[in-house]
Amino acid sequence: MNTIEARATGPRARSVDAIPDVPSGAAMHALAYVGDLSMGQPGNHSVRAASIASFIARDLGMDDPEIADVWSVAMLRWSGCTANAAEFSDLLGDDVDGREAMLSLRLGTPGRPLVPSKFFDTLPELGRIHCDVATQVGHALGLNVSVRAALGRLFDPVSSSLPASVPVVVLAGDIEIFSRVYGLRAAAALLKERAGSLYPRSLVNQTLARMPDWLALLDEAGRTDATTARNERVSLGVVGDVVDLKMPCMTGHSRRVSHVASLCATAFGLGDDKVTSLKCAGMLHGIGRASVANVVWQTPGPLSAAAWEQVRLVPYWTAAAGRQVPVLEREAALASHAFERADGTGYFRGTSTVTSVEYSILQVANAWVALRSPRPWRAAMSDDAAADLLLSEARTGRFDPAVVNAVVHTPAPGRAPIHAQSPAALSARETEILRAISLGESSKSVARLLSISPSTVRTHVESIFRKLDCSTRAAATLKATQLGLL
Repeated sequence: MNTIEARATGPRARSVDAIPDVPSGAAMHALAYVGDLSMGQPGNHSVRAASIASFIARDLGMDDPEIADVWSVAMLRWSGCTANAAEFSDLLGDDVDGREAMLSLRLGTPGRPLVPSKFFDTLPELGRIHCDVATQVGHALGLNVSVRAALGRLFDPVSSSLPASVPVVVLAGDIEIFSRVYGLRAAAALLKERAGSLYPRSLVNQTLARMPDWLALLDEAGRTDATTARNERVSLGVVGDVVDLKMPCMTGHSRRVSHVASLCATAFGLGDDKVTSLKCAGMLHGIGRASVANVVWQTPGPLSAAAWEQVRLVPYWTAAAGRQVPVLEREAALASHAFERADGTGYFRGTSTVTSVEYSILQVANAWVALRSPRPWRAAMSDDAAADLLLSEARTGRFDPAVVNAVVHTPAPGRAPIHAQSPAALSARETEILRAISLGESSKSVARLLSISPSTVRTHVESIFRKLDCSTRAAATLKATQLGLL
């Protein structure tokens, strides 16, 4: 059996709408990589932190299932960080560099802030958004209740009721960051300083003596393969959905690109394996966006040279994801060509791609979906205007004309049917409101758009949260996207 395959779901098994399945360990590793990029960390931070957490858990006498849970929590610790990127951007300007500074204590601590204290006052709400999304990610990956409970309390202070995995994971993350940034001696001092608030003092004392050996072991091992930890099948869709949460205007973008690319590939008569690869590439092509601060994406005019260089490297980081997750290496490599052009004017390679119809399909599908969606720097184009632009660029050699003709005539993706008795069966008005807030609209702006009162909007939002079993807009967006409601 292939490591990546279309989901077998009865009559819909061969549907172009079906997102392929992958081993859950591979999806988890890809999400860890996205989280590392979003937090301004090296792409192997979460894997190393998960290994350290596993060492600590074994040293504490945890059994194998408990250690597996610790591993999962550590790998998914930052899986909710795309969801509050906009809020971090509002507070710090550069959400990626700002969060790296926060983790390495360059912003100080709540008791000794080096930034306005309102930043630390806001952190609990940002943490709530993060944890709500991380919990939904755990659910999408089929993880057990104890893992999901821990993901929901990642930022709680130490207490007797806190899941045992949480302080272990937080301590492991600090060990990985502090030892890398400041060295072993300074790391030990910082861990002692934070003991008692973020993790038990006894846990720190027990860990300090073993820390140098564990880090040396990781350095000697070189690369840690996290994909073998869990082999249950899960939809790759969760990776693209989490990436798209970084900016409200991107909601559902990866799924639409995947849909258009697979329809076009089918029309071209490509084999099932290539259609599946394009579906996956559509879901993965935006991974590198997590490395770029939201303030860059929100720039209304031309980008500076420095900002453009960050954007140009987006597909480079997507390709690097494949090197981190071997199961997805071929699909990530294909995904990294989404911004290249047939005449060599694209990025990051800037080379001609006329020899591969797969590359051409992904490039046109991505451009077609993007042009017809609003962005901070422009309004959405009509179908006709977007088609005219793509056809014009095809005449100049930037796109394959045959692919453009095929893509602009693909039907819009349908919505997955939801059973009438499902808890997620939203009313027409609730669905309308959810679509608006998923794109970043405030309750007041939704009220104006629908000619209803803000209090009525809030009532509907509360009902949406209850039906989707979540407490934030970001988590509702994630779950609704996966259910086909958006």
